[in-house]
Amino acid sequence: MKAAMFHVKRPASRGLAGVRQGASTGQARASAMLARAATGLACVLIAACSSPEETAAGTGSAPSHTTAEAAAPPPAASAFSDNANQGEASREFAYSWPAEAAAIPALAAQLTAERDRLLAEQKAEWAEALAEFAGEDCVACTNRAFEKSWEVVANLPRYLSLSASFYAYTGGAHGNGAFDALVWDREAGAGLDPKAMFRSQAALQDALGAAWCKALKAEKIKRFEGEEVDDSFFPCPPIADLTVLLGSSDRKAFNRIGLIAAPYVAGSYAEGAYEVTLPVTAKVIDAVRPEYRDAFALPK
Repeated sequence: MKAAMFHVKRPASRGLAGVRQGASTGQARASAMLARAATGLACVLIAACSSPEETAAGTGSAPSHTTAEAAAPPPAASAFSDNANQGEASREFAYSWPAEAAAIPALAAQLTAERDRLLAEQKAEWAEALAEFAGEDCVACTNRAFEKSWEVVANLPRYLSLSASFYAYTGGAHGNGAFDALVWDREAGAGLDPKAMFRSQAALQDALGAAWCKALKAEKIKRFEGEEVDDSFFPCPPIADLTVLLGSSDRKAFNRIGLIAAPYVAGSYAEGAYEVTLPVTAKVIDAVRPEYRDAFALPK
């Protein structure tokens, strides 16, 4: 059960943590911004995984044979940034998605809308901070940063699966970070929340809960170099509190599932994030909503 199967880019490096979490009023503001970043695409959050080689292989769909289409360059990845400085105060904003997402107009439009909304919110909050702390010797009070980066982790014939990490700094000692996931259904022309592909939270918990907690404990023992792990303060969190990633090893169907617990969800900030990968089982398939069962398969 390798923790690094899914290609989720971390905004900072702290082992598997990759997510910085802070304190004081800055942490509260960052948490609020991250919550808005997560809920802004609530109807399309989902993820999957494949190796870089699998991603490069693509879906296997037949190419267009028209001369105009063959000559047209593929859509480029989007890497947007908007930075500003006012004296020692600074504001940084970055938002990106891969070419595969750019090739789907509806998805690109949805990501663009979220990007523009988050940028507008950051600009407004920064202006308030500049006014509030004008004349004060507090650089941290007026520095702001936000970054969200989507990456392809699987490109199935019907589904484009993406993962994202995002980070927000809104003053204080540290920023705050979390994970996101999205799967785009090409046939439906819409995104899905991975948890919405299952009959219920209870069914998903029943299918994965025991294996998740066992894998989490093994990972904690590994990180603590065999020391006894005290689960009283951070008991094994339910699947509902995790980022769920749907993965594929054959680019045909979802046959493995990644589960990520952000810092403070399954352990302290110092422990970082916890990520495990579990195979799709018959019990998992049974928990899937009937309309999505054809998208899942047992690993071969």
